[in-house]
Amino acid sequence: VPQELPAESFETPYSACRFSRGLFGKPENPDHVEKVLKSLSLWDKKDTKIIMLSGGMKRRVLIAKALAHEPEILFLDEPTAGVDVELRRGMWDVVLRLREKGVTIILTTHYIAEAEELADRVGVINNGEIILVEDKERLMKRFAQKRLTLKLSRPIREVPDGLEPFCLVLSADGTELSYAFDVSGERTGITRLLNAVREAGLAFHDLDTRQNSLEDIF
Repeated sequence: VPQELPAESFETPYSACRFSRGLFGKPENPDHVEKVLKSLSLWDKKDTKIIMLSGGMKRRVLIAKALAHEPEILFLDEPTAGVDVELRRGMWDVVLRLREKGVTIILTTHYIAEAEELADRVGVINNGEIILVEDKERLMKRFAQKRLTLKLSRPIREVPDGLEPFCLVLSADGTELSYAFDVSGERTGITRLLNAVREAGLAFHDLDTRQNSLEDIF
């Protein structure tokens, strides 16, 4: 599935899928073509010329063409670039179903959340060089970290002296203090931190915690 949209403008989604099966030497299978088009919400547009479809639907046609010949390995080059949130979620569901059926999928994406949602293994490319390839769960566990954020009742200009051991980060407007801790450790240090904050004379009106996402790790 290419990133660009080289679909034949005056072809229909149904004929495009039939042609794709023929290119790969597959016999006619109307039931499979129908199943593919329905899975991508294209069945009601099966006889509409591709030139009349929206950009998101054209992208779905490209995926349908690739699935029409029942591939064992599927390359997706930024398949959700420029599509809306609902369509992106729909494409993710299709990819996950294919993965469950044993299709090997190689996905390139700038949406890190997409890689976190879909991938078993993650590779990171920087300046044209592969700098890391690792099992996603192992990678996220290795960099597992949570961040506690205290929303202060009054802004401060700097972190009080007694709080240096906690390596706190003060927000630019002085209203939030954030503390990073290892979720795999036996002790998080949060109790000590809250006691130290109280002793420093700071009051806070809210707090929240957030775990590292794959994007944070990236």
